[in-house]
Amino acid sequence: MKMFKLLVIAAGITALLATSALAGGTIKIGAILAVTGPASLLGAPEAKTLEMLVADINAKGGINGNTIELMIMDSAGSPEKAISFAKQLIDEKKVFAIIGPSTSGETMAIKNIAEEGKTILLSCAAAEVIVNPVAKYVFKTPQMDKHAVLRIFQQMKKMGITKIGVLSSNTGFGKAGKEQIEKLAPENGIQVLISEVYDKAATDLTAEVTKVKAANVQAIINWSIEPAQAIVIKNARQIGLTMPVFQSHGFGNTSYVKAAGSAAEGVIFPAGRLIVADSLSDKNPQKALLLSYKQAYEEKYKEDVSTFGGHAYDAMKILEQAMKAAGPGADKDKVRSTIENMKGLVGTAGIFNFSPTDHNGLDAQAFEMMTVKDGKFTVLEK
Repeated sequence: MKMFKLLVIAAGITALLATSALAGGTIKIGAILAVTGPASLLGAPEAKTLEMLVADINAKGGINGNTIELMIMDSAGSPEKAISFAKQLIDEKKVFAIIGPSTSGETMAIKNIAEEGKTILLSCAAAEVIVNPVAKYVFKTPQMDKHAVLRIFQQMKKMGITKIGVLSSNTGFGKAGKEQIEKLAPENGIQVLISEVYDKAATDLTAEVTKVKAANVQAIINWSIEPAQAIVIKNARQIGLTMPVFQSHGFGNTSYVKAAGSAAEGVIFPAGRLIVADSLSDKNPQKALLLSYKQAYEEKYKEDVSTFGGHAYDAMKILEQAMKAAGPGADKDKVRSTIENMKGLVGTAGIFNFSPTDHNGLDAQAFEMMTVKDGKFTVLEK
């Protein structure tokens, strides 16, 4: 009987300690982001966004009376570093959740680590394989790459394009996009006549675009998240290719436009509505949030907002809302379950409706078809 009482007391102390971690204390949130390196145009705005949001949350009293301690790890886009940081954050730092990584390859490298560590992972990367098959603790905030491909194909149909060339980077994102293009092309009346993979660190891709030119395609899809995607556009125009160039949703940062210069004019791509927030109808349910984030970010950092920073914004807001809804003292499992059943949450990428079978919560309508006009992003005329 005495032993039973001791066990009950011990269990009570354990429960109290678990509860105190989320009540009147500190919540540790980790972030694995490519702040530097080839994918820094993704990771840098994500890190800045999280720092801005956490400072604001803490200034307003935190979450359920808890202060957020944000730990940002710079993976530089390396899956190996992401693995090391994930283990450190889970095993040593005992974080409640991890936001990121920035890229699909990194996310896939740590997906099982988060799952085994029963730690909520809110990825800022796009590949469908991150959430398909579903892993209990793993979610992602960017729109699906397959939905981006479908929106591109819909636009091609309107333009009478049926024969295309594909260029993709040798990254997790590039591979996933290439697979979706080749998988979905036949059922959408599209023929892929040539498909070339290029190095993410390439500085000259004339050879690759010359091969595409020789294939006599009607348009190009260029699928990448690294600066090399701008080189593809420049080199294509330099060798006289005048056909339409379609980019992935990994083009949503004006730095890529600046890098490509005048060659970027007329590029077509799907993206979230953040980068054209000013032109949205006042009736659009996302507009107020988009303008608020855009204004806060641009005033603080003196640079254009990007869809990539928006992915981190959504991840933090999803986590914040789930913690508030789950209530003081809620453990990881309760917060995880709250995210999984979250409906109608307005974010920068769209309106999230999660479910036990959908850990992304977005559909193809989260995308708007965009183009580049006079060096700026604008909605493509319907």
